[in-house]
Amino acid sequence: MTIVRVDLADRSYDVVIESGLLGRAGERLAPLSRRRPMAIVTDENIRPHLATLQASLAAHGVASEPIVLPPGESTKSWASLESLTDRLLELGVERGDHVIALGGGVIGDLVGFACAILKRGCGFVQVPTTLLAQVDSSVGGKTAINARAGKNLIGAFHQPNLVLIDPDVLDTLPARQLRAGYAEVVKYGLIDDFAFFEWCETNAPKLLAGDAAAREYAIAHSVAAKARIVAADERETSGTRALLNLGHTFGHALEAETGFSDRLLHGEGVAAGMALAFAFSAAQGIAPGQDAERVAAHLRAVGLPDSPAAAGIDADGETLVAHMLHDKKMDAGTLPFLLARGIGRTYLDKTVDLAAVATFLDAHRAT
Repeated sequence: MTIVRVDLADRSYDVVIESGLLGRAGERLAPLSRRRPMAIVTDENIRPHLATLQASLAAHGVASEPIVLPPGESTKSWASLESLTDRLLELGVERGDHVIALGGGVIGDLVGFACAILKRGCGFVQVPTTLLAQVDSSVGGKTAINARAGKNLIGAFHQPNLVLIDPDVLDTLPARQLRAGYAEVVKYGLIDDFAFFEWCETNAPKLLAGDAAAREYAIAHSVAAKARIVAADERETSGTRALLNLGHTFGHALEAETGFSDRLLHGEGVAAGMALAFAFSAAQGIAPGQDAERVAAHLRAVGLPDSPAAAGIDADGETLVAHMLHDKKMDAGTLPFLLARGIGRTYLDKTVDLAAVATFLDAHRAT
């Protein structure tokens, strides 16, 4: 078992990582139940894990009420938020209660936002079932739904009270989803940890093939990295937490071009976005070209896209930059970009010329 503490003063919480934890989750959740039934929000694809969690709760004397939503990015919507909050109110959820989010990033984001606004804030627990959610979205308190203008534009910072991660649930995750989640693992190496990037180059095949030790190490290392950054800059005010957005500005533009559909999973967009961030940095003379190619080669080797074309996107630079203008990081008309001086040397640049970005994207359109 690994326990990572997210240190945020009175909002601090533990991230518990252990194989088989889902079947023992009742032991950790029972103290939060206040002897009341706990609502579990999940999606149709998670039903086997739902049964395991409910059985564990019941074994510790805790009743549960499941709320099962449709899977997919379209569930992060106003309609789903309204439906979910209405159902939680029907169940009599109180401010002192804790709602359980059992699922991937979509469920975690939606439930977290619902709990942020329900009765002006109630507690919630993240039980992530995808690699992407385990290493990224379940930790840090960013919650949101999507809007017509873009991804995650309606949301709130609302920290969970506990995060329970069972790497064993990844055994049922489709290979494509696993690869998409891996993009958020290797991101931590690219940000500021060259040694971890080297570990990823060597161990990614084992991780993706189901090696338990490789998975647990990658998850624990990633969570510890994110916890450190979140503790230093919870609400992204100093620029430190912005480093976690590496690849996201380019990636969200690619996702927007698909209408945030399953044509391009979030992690796939982030992968292509990270490759583009390094390629743009190299094109601007900021990063060595060999570092940009090394990043792209690694992403290709694990089956992730390293360009818009590889992601199935055929849009010109002007179109993709137009999507970027809806980015929630826009500040006084300026869009900060995460660029790199090399692998493990990412930084925030607030002086990027969007016309130069469009020209760069046009040059990479067919590659």
